[in-house]
Amino acid sequence: MAEENKTEEKNFSIQKIYTKDISFETPNSPQIFIDKWEPQVDFNLGTNVQPLEDDLYEVSLTVTVTVKCGEKTAYLVEVVQAGVFTLASFSEQEMGPMMGSFCPNILFPYAREVVSDLVNKGGFPQLLLAPVNFDALYAQHLQQGQAPQAPSTDTVN
Repeated sequence: MAEENKTEEKNFSIQKIYTKDISFETPNSPQIFIDKWEPQVDFNLGTNVQPLEDDLYEVSLTVTVTVKCGEKTAYLVEVVQAGVFTLASFSEQEMGPMMGSFCPNILFPYAREVVSDLVNKGGFPQLLLAPVNFDALYAQHLQQGQAPQAPSTDTVN
């Protein structure tokens, strides 16, 4: 019998995208609405990968935005946007970029929308987060030796 050359086809699919956790705080309201609005924005990102079963992975993206006016915190918003992804027949070298860059890139627009809605409903001026280059962030982690496969956390200020 001739041996068959088995090459499995790569399979990537989105099973579910969901908001896993939301937090919105306005510790200095209502006084903050009276003060002069000169915001300083601190923006942080984090990613986490959780293997589920077989070829299923949960990838979560944590977006944290802290806005201060002077020494007072106007608001703090944190959103954990997650997705369940099928990643089958990818090599070990391909899995890192898929989970550390490709999947967070899919999740970010959802997280950005949730942040914008929360800030607006909190009574503050609209906050539009700029796009993020997850490929560059992942490459930076690889250069720093912090991400052998997929990053567990990522921070941007």
